[in-house]
Formats: sequence, C-alpha cells, structure tokens
Amino acid sequence: MSRFLFVVPPLVGHVNPTLGVAAELAARGHATAWAGHPELVHRVAGPDAEVFPCDVVTDPASDRPVQRPPELRGPAALKFLWESFLVPLAEAMAPGVVAAVDHFGADVVVADQQAVAGALVAERLGLPWATSATTPAEFTGALDGMPLVDAWITALLADLRKRIGDPESSVDPRFSPQLTLAFTTPELAGPVSGPGPEDGGRPIRFVGPSIAARATDPSFAWQWLDPERALVLVSLGTANTDAGAAFLTSCQSALRARSDRLQAVIVDPGGVLGFPPPDADVLVLPSVPQVPLLARAAAVVCHAGHNTVCESLWHGVPLVVAPIRDDQPVVAGQVVAAGAGIRVRFGRTSAARLGEAVDTVLDAPAYRAAAQRIAASFRAAGGAAAAADHLELLLRPSPQPTNRRM
Repeated sequence: MSRFLFVVPPLVGHVNPTLGVAAELAARGHATAWAGHPELVHRVAGPDAEVFPCDVVTDPASDRPVQRPPELRGPAALKFLWESFLVPLAEAMAPGVVAAVDHFGADVVVADQQAVAGALVAERLGLPWATSATTPAEFTGALDGMPLVDAWITALLADLRKRIGDPESSVDPRFSPQLTLAFTTPELAGPVSGPGPEDGGRPIRFVGPSIAARATDPSFAWQWLDPERALVLVSLGTANTDAGAAFLTSCQSALRARSDRLQAVIVDPGGVLGFPPPDADVLVLPSVPQVPLLARAAAVVCHAGHNTVCESLWHGVPLVVAPIRDDQPVVAGQVVAAGAGIRVRFGRTSAARLGEAVDTVLDAPAYRAAAQRIAASFRAAGGAAAAADHLELLLRPSPQPTNRRM
C-alpha cells in the first residue's frame, strides 16, 4: 500500500476532481488524504476523509477566506488573484503541508495548480509529485499574448520558491516535471501550448473529467420535473454570488417566458433572487445535486467554470456560457471553438439575448452533436481510473530516505 496526499486550495471546484481519483486509488488498496481546509474538504469528500489542516488566507475583518471584489475583471482580477490570494495562500499552507507529509508519510503528493505549496514542499523534500490541473488555461496558451504578465507571474513564483521551496530549482510549480493530470481532453481543450512530453517538455496526460458523487449532495424534488418539457440548469458556481444578481434575474425572466416548452432550475447560493416560492416553471435553490441533475438536462447556462462545463459535456449537454474572469473566458472560447455552445456577455446580456441563445442550443442539432462528441472523448480518456494509473507510475520501486525537515 502506498500513500497519496492531495494538496488543495479552499475552492470547491478544485477539490471535486480529486474525489473520484482518491476513491479509485483507495479501491486499489492505497491510502489517501488531503491537506487543505478541513471544513471545505469534509463538506465535499465526507466526514470520514482524512484531512490535515492548512491555514488559508483570510480577510482580517471577517476571518473568512479572501474574496475578490466582484467588479474586478481582466488583468486587475489576475493581479489580485496572485498577489492577494495565491502567493499568500502558498505561504500560509506550507507549514501544514510539511506536517501532513510527515504525519501521513506521503509517498506521492498531488498538488492542485492553485495550491503551489504542495509542489514546492514536495520538491524541497525530494518527493515525487503530480500536478492536478482543474483548468486547462495554464497549458493552452492563455498567457501567450501577454508576455509581461507571464514574466510577472514567473517572478512571483521564483520569489516564493526562495521562501518555501528548493532555492536551487527552476521548475515551474504549476507543472510537475513528472506528471500533470489534465481533467479534460484535446477535443475540448485544443492543442497544448509549448513542447509536449514527446519533445522533452511537460508530461501532460489528458484523463478527462473525474466525475464522482458528492458526499453532501442536497436532496431534490425529482417529481417536480416535467418529462414533457426540456430542463435548463443555470449555475454561476459558488464563487460568483456577489456578481450574479443581474445575470440571474435576466435568466429567470428569459426562461419563465419559455415555460410552455421548458422548465428551469436556477442555482442561487447567495439568495440574490430572494428564493421565490416554487412553481411549476422555475425553481430557485441555494444548491442542487448537479451531476445527477445534468443527466436530465437539455441545456446549461453557466459562467464557463471548468467543472460545470465538463460535467455538462460529460452528459452531452450543450451550453450557453457567460464568462466572468480568470480562466472562464478561455474555457468559454474552448466551448465555442468545439461547437458545443454559445457565448454571451456576462455583464451586458439582456433576457431577450439569453433566451435567443438558449433557443439556439436547444433547437440546432449541431450543438448537441458536438457536446456528445466531447462526451465520447471524455469517456475514452478514462477519467479517475486513468488518473490513478498515471499516479501509480510515480511510485518508487524502493523508497529512498529523504530529509523531511524544513
């Protein structure tokens, strides 16, 4: 039996893909654990998951994880993400990751791309480590047209390495030199930017989505669904509640106007719509069992979050995507390029435009055909089982002694 430690940031969408991989490794007789925010990991992985606590970046005024102002977009949002969240998060998590490696006796570290403490600690301790890439933006050329931004991020990471990593290394901690697990396929993500493994470059393995049941999936009134009408699911994820009031209101109006032919479920964690009384046409809920609900859906309206996009396409469901910031414009572009959906503007889309987009993806067969083609590629990639196969290859035939002190 070997021991795999998953290092994750305090972001639900970055924990979810690890659930299926951890379950597959456990089924093969390995031990698994997480280093991260215990409350969040237990919420999605279940109370029996072994979680080693790591400090997270908090707002001094609220003692809650730092939230970006909803109005930030583009380079300003990226600057805030790195300077105010990702780099401080790595420094805060590093001691907890060291303790987790020591107490758990990790043989392999699986570090999320936004939890670079996992990569830098593993590097310094001489442990094999893999990257968990829950978004393809970093390896599909998202920064190719912004060399100054790319250089700025590289400098931030180099300075961070001096504090918590191996100062002699020059490896980009967002990409393991041993293995990067990409939870997508080229059919959606497109070509990899830069040299691939066959050229001595980054060893990226496309394994497709890792789909697993959530430990705390909420209940749902399945009898509410009308089999005679198409179901449209609307979700902006869990991190965009402050920015979504106007967009969700437009969705509500557009979909209610089409109640003769469809029903709508709107996920509203922040209650910006006020949780109106349920009726036969539109259901507004703070959370839903997303994966099983997608199996019933005919279309999805979302922010182009990678998890929601991939879970929708896993079920062959076409999309209307309204990216807000970060990797979402990249993912939205991939959806459109693959022919599996339509992009609308998040901040300036009327109910009429949203309704037209939903009508198009529901009525034009090409969008569903493209979604089904991507779904087939996802299943062929192997998902959690393929990820576990690649991770097992990192195991050392005979573990070498390492100095686990920092």
